[in-house]
Amino acid sequence: MFIKVKNCPTAKYIWEKLTQICEGNDETKENKLTVAQQKYEAIKMKDGETMAEFDERFSAVVIELNSLGKEYSNRELALKVMRALPKEWDVKTMAMRKSKDLNKLELHDLFANLKAYEFELETRSEAGPSTSQPTKALAATILLNHALLAPASLLTISATMQCPSSSRSLENS
Repeated sequence: MFIKVKNCPTAKYIWEKLTQICEGNDETKENKLTVAQQKYEAIKMKDGETMAEFDERFSAVVIELNSLGKEYSNRELALKVMRALPKEWDVKTMAMRKSKDLNKLELHDLFANLKAYEFELETRSEAGPSTSQPTKALAATILLNHALLAPASLLTISATMQCPSSSRSLENS
């Protein structure tokens, strides 16, 4: 590196030369940005990957984009992370979308929440099989928390979840 700048007459010229060497020209910067954006758009959580590992990979891409001058809002980052998660996380991400202000949710807080949920799932699976239906219970909790259903509808949902449908018609009763 020294050989490339040893003949530069001023510190300013040395700085400009080093910047060009390290960052490249405008075309190189544009290509780096394009590649980083493609990584961002294509990122998905891998099978068997922990949330901590995914956090590390995702954050590295975001840091790379920031260093190239591309920044995303908290909302854009949160939604991207949620879309990048496997299907098994849909209930959790749906609940977070409804209950959190994504504009104010920092990336580290989002991952902390997801890691806590992952830990809870691991703890439950180590405890053995459960007789409850956690997905339906969580979905019902979301509906209750957001008052999306009237009390009569809740009874219908509760009855539907607990009782198998009958093939008898009401006329034959």
